[in-house]
Amino acid sequence: MCGRYATTRTPDAVADEFGARIADSFVELEPDWNMAPTKPAPIVIERAATDEKPGGREVLVAQWGLVPSWAKDPKIGSRMINARSETVADKPAFAKAFAKRRAIVPADGYYEWYPREKEQGGRKQPFYICPKDRGVLAMAGLFEFWKANADADWLITFTVLTTSASDDLGHLHDRTPMMLVGDEIDTWLDPAPMTAASRLGLLVPAVPGRLDAWPVSTAVNDHRNNGPELIEPIPME
Repeated sequence: MCGRYATTRTPDAVADEFGARIADSFVELEPDWNMAPTKPAPIVIERAATDEKPGGREVLVAQWGLVPSWAKDPKIGSRMINARSETVADKPAFAKAFAKRRAIVPADGYYEWYPREKEQGGRKQPFYICPKDRGVLAMAGLFEFWKANADADWLITFTVLTTSASDDLGHLHDRTPMMLVGDEIDTWLDPAPMTAASRLGLLVPAVPGRLDAWPVSTAVNDHRNNGPELIEPIPME
């Protein structure tokens, strides 16, 4: 799964990376080395053109943890931070967003926790995982709009898709965020109608060898801790 990640690039840098503009509604965010569920984060979406608006890609802020449009209570979002790519098209919580509201969740890297043996203390060891070239990690996501009543403001939320981990990362965790590259990003964000099968064809495990991983401090376990020191390598105990 993906339960924590780092996202520290400026809105302008994200916009340049994905050929997007910054949405009028964008709220400035601090760099975050410990992005946790229910926190606001930047996402990239693509709007279809209408008579009123030209369409195109936007960088906007959304809350991590998808709240389906039919939800009675937005707290359900805390349990919807990930969607399995194998079943996303069929799950009621995600099917509508998968069909119409796909996003890219930009990240510097993400964290996984490696289970230790009992003789090693049994405490899980966090690892930081990022692209070898230290570029932007384009995680496949879905987003949704929700409001409590007709007079309330819209709440925009998102989830990160996961898939089976590649062989070189499977020893850390059997699941990994769904990562897209190149033309895959264009196809994923394209708002034009496409069959579910066309989208699902993108959701395959990452090619081995694209990522680096190293152990980091257990300080990342506490969501209140934040800063670049969280991704600094430490010796494996």
